[in-house]
Amino acid sequence: MLNRINHIALRLAHAGLFVSFSVLIGSVMIQVVGRISGSSPVWTEELTRYALLYTIAFGSGLAFRTGDLVNVDILIEAVPAPIAKLMRLFAAAATAGVSIYLLPHAWKYVSIGKMQTSPALGVRMDYIHLTIWLTLLGLGIFAVLRVLDILIFNSSGKPTSQDNEG
Repeated sequence: MLNRINHIALRLAHAGLFVSFSVLIGSVMIQVVGRISGSSPVWTEELTRYALLYTIAFGSGLAFRTGDLVNVDILIEAVPAPIAKLMRLFAAAATAGVSIYLLPHAWKYVSIGKMQTSPALGVRMDYIHLTIWLTLLGLGIFAVLRVLDILIFNSSGKPTSQDNEG
């Protein structure tokens, strides 16, 4: 069951990351070609910014999973393995706890965006503010999965290598 949840979370995060990064690349390409031809659309800069926010939202959970977020390993690597495992468990549990606690508050922030639209694209800002909620959701899911991995499968709690994803 845990492996299935992990697999689904990975697939959703990868798909969202692929789509948002593709939109980001496409928008930048349109902007570059537009500047070369002398008529760059105004909306490309705004779309690029929003695609970058979605890329961060979908990628943050994956970065937590692989250990690519900013991390201070000096202390964890200097202590014996059982203590390092407890420290990783505490860090993952704290990340999960804070992320889950902030989800309803982030949703309030998202709902404020219903009253606003972006200047160039005219998109409702709740779709853009949703990136904050998605970031917390991704971090929370992958942190909970790490906690469960440590507790159920007795793993070391070390981040999963990118080579083993999927």
